[in-house]
Amino acid sequence: MTTVEQETIPQPTFGEFLSAFLRIGLMSFGGPAAQIALMHRICVDEKRWVSEDRFLHALNFCMLLPGPEAQQLATYIGWLTHGVRGGMVAGLLFVLPGLAVILGLSTLYAYYHDVGWVAGLFFGLKAAILAIVVEAVVRIGRRALKTRFHRLVALSAFLALFAFALPFPLVVLMAGLAGLAEARMVARDGGARHVADLDGPTSAPPRPLGRSLATLAFWLIVWQAPLLPLWLLSGESGLAEVFAFFSRMALVTFGGAYAVLAYVAQVAVDQYHWLKPGEMLDGLALAETTPGPLVLVLSYVGFLAGFRDAGGLPPFLGGMLGGLLAAWATFVPSFVWIFAGAPYVERLRGNRMITAALSAITAAVVGVILNLAVWFALHVLFAEVGRWSIWPVATQAPGQAAPAFSVSLPLPDPATLDPAALVLALLSAVMIFVLKQGMGRTLLVAAALGLLYRLWI
Repeated sequence: MTTVEQETIPQPTFGEFLSAFLRIGLMSFGGPAAQIALMHRICVDEKRWVSEDRFLHALNFCMLLPGPEAQQLATYIGWLTHGVRGGMVAGLLFVLPGLAVILGLSTLYAYYHDVGWVAGLFFGLKAAILAIVVEAVVRIGRRALKTRFHRLVALSAFLALFAFALPFPLVVLMAGLAGLAEARMVARDGGARHVADLDGPTSAPPRPLGRSLATLAFWLIVWQAPLLPLWLLSGESGLAEVFAFFSRMALVTFGGAYAVLAYVAQVAVDQYHWLKPGEMLDGLALAETTPGPLVLVLSYVGFLAGFRDAGGLPPFLGGMLGGLLAAWATFVPSFVWIFAGAPYVERLRGNRMITAALSAITAAVVGVILNLAVWFALHVLFAEVGRWSIWPVATQAPGQAAPAFSVSLPLPDPATLDPAALVLALLSAVMIFVLKQGMGRTLLVAAALGLLYRLWI
């Protein structure tokens, strides 16, 4: 028995499918929101390969997963239309063009970023990124924060990260549980009885559990395959440490690209010292100007880490291996989650409780992006940013263990404010919010003005 959806949606040939996702991979500029909109326009509006309902269901599931939601969505759509082969092709074509570009730009940055004209370009790009991230907060907030409950979830998530520095997975878990609790309260108060309302049979019955476990095990082995030879060659340092870090990151960074960036910026900059906060912003600016997922910035981070600690290899080779290992550790899990989980997720379309949890997590992501915007703003506009401890107030005695719970806020030094960066950031905001200019033009103007300013001084 088939559904109306299955009868009316055409099945593309593999050649048509390949051509469409090659086009998506080459045109996917502008971060996850723009990339998701591009996939929606091509796959739903133009080609009509996927219905609106199924597209949104897949998107909500991908927002729940750790890692890059746009690449996971491409893989999911490919799986829906051409099975595992389609998922592999769609996911790879979404990543490979941008990966090649970001590795080339990372090479130029590693060798020439101290040159005046290059520094000027990045100075302007960093200022423009501030306006772009703020615009992302506004855009996603309008779509996700439609009720008082969701606005409260977003605010709580922001405070949990900004002031209390709680782990992001804990924030996501609390948001999902709050969404479930709120849905149960609404159902109870309205006298409704919750049922798992599936919107009809799916295109295929769920696969046997044994087959799903075998699929999961296979992709987990593929994912971690580089680890053993890296340990044998370089020990638990250098490139092995890069791969291990990005593998852990792939498991705990929920909420999409901006959440990934917030986590990596905190750990790679503050803990591992692979790069400085300003260099993290440079990488984000590079990723914004290339096609593919915004989290390709992680390959830039891996390149610099490998370039500066190549474990006896030439710096260029160490950088290339670091960038490729970061990409492998980041993107292979997306295939794991989709191929193992999508058959079951397809049967949950219309489940009210799942929808409530997903919507609450999406609201929490708005708070995450706001936290990222504040972090970027402080490090772009001020040369020195410290921490102001609110609680506990007393100074910690030498040798005394750090408190398990504390409250502190970032405190910039007003004397280190960069007026030029502030002016460029405000100009970029005017271009985006007032003049309605696109991201590409805004980045181009900001980079040109930054270059002129650096050459002038």
